[in-house]
Amino acid sequence: MQTCTREYFRLAAFIVLFLLVPGRPVEAQAPCPAPCAPAPAQAPCPAPCAPVPAQTPAERRFEIYGYVMTDFGFNFDRINPEWFDTMRPTKLPAFHREFGRNGETFAGVRQTRFGVKGFEPTSRGELQTTFEWELFGVGPDAGQTTFRLRHAYGELNQFGAGQTWSPFMDIDVFPNSIEYWGPNGMAFFRNVQVRWMPIKGDTRLTFALERPGSTQDPGRLEDRIEISGIIARFPYPDISGEFRLGGDWGYVEAAGIMGQTRLDDTLEDRFNLDQTVDRWGANFTSNIKFGSKDVLKLGYVFGQGMENYMNDAPADIAGVPFFGDPVRPLRAVALPFAGLTAFYDHYWSDHWSSTAGYSELAIENTSLQIPAEFHRGQYALADLLYYPVDNMMVGGEVQWGRRTNLGDGFHSNDWKLQFSFRFNFKAVITGNP
Repeated sequence: MQTCTREYFRLAAFIVLFLLVPGRPVEAQAPCPAPCAPAPAQAPCPAPCAPVPAQTPAERRFEIYGYVMTDFGFNFDRINPEWFDTMRPTKLPAFHREFGRNGETFAGVRQTRFGVKGFEPTSRGELQTTFEWELFGVGPDAGQTTFRLRHAYGELNQFGAGQTWSPFMDIDVFPNSIEYWGPNGMAFFRNVQVRWMPIKGDTRLTFALERPGSTQDPGRLEDRIEISGIIARFPYPDISGEFRLGGDWGYVEAAGIMGQTRLDDTLEDRFNLDQTVDRWGANFTSNIKFGSKDVLKLGYVFGQGMENYMNDAPADIAGVPFFGDPVRPLRAVALPFAGLTAFYDHYWSDHWSSTAGYSELAIENTSLQIPAEFHRGQYALADLLYYPVDNMMVGGEVQWGRRTNLGDGFHSNDWKLQFSFRFNFKAVITGNP
């Protein structure tokens, strides 16, 4: 204690001398912690006024990620040339030799992907953003190697907005395969949305307002003037939600969605074909873990008029006749659908994996749809993939698809053999704000 007393006097003398030195401004000082806390016997006395360490703010991060992917394969049958490197049952021939003779080699780099993610600390939590695109053209760019937006999404705490996975779908059901499009019987849709996530983590709860949409099939009435003036309108957003219960064993998830399509008859004639069509869907999925890596992926989805949320499906709405009604002889209905998915991802070792499984989608058509309309699609694959190093994959896959028409008895099969090479990259840039 005598040592501490001498230190007190030395410190006091130093402060007095410092204040008496002329020409130096006196600055306000932050309160100093106790200069010498009581120490146990024979313990050295701590420094008289140790500096208080500054609190380190959360770290800002910026991630660049993606991969270069090359596909080579042989199609033993035929598919719509705009979808040459996919297995989509809806794009298989609807009649004999619709797309020419069988047998064709295909190659491309359209699965190549690039993305960036930002993580920004704020007073209300971490602000996360994602901007991701690929080279797989769809819509007016179908069949082309061109930029296509995948995700443009931001999230802060429990709220998010932008284009990303719909809560109605479950991306974790997608198998570890190299075929781009994936199982036709699963819900799969990246949509523009505003979402609320009151529960996050392995167990989660999400609600969203999504961009609405549907497609209408005129069927046998395509050339009739009476329906030429019907225009679809969407007064409300689609409302979706999901709940996932997760654990070390995997998870189970239930999701639902509902929406509405207004059909406005703008043609001035003796018919009134104005109508409101309600659409809805339910999706039940699960991942069940076996061992350290193996996963069984299951899904069953059904509903009416939500085909646009499915991975590979035709129109959402079609007509049914009501010939006894002179004012409204035609009614529109939301087409019922049901899809299932079952795949098993198996890891032989750290360098080898295989996936095998089956998926299908069935549509309940109406009598006014043409006989060659899509009714049922089936999808299956099996592969063997090799990972020589952490960021590289090479592998082969056998794929099968089948399309069944509505009413003409025609069906088409497709067999493909595909080999792919994928080279991943990722960089993380960090820095304090």
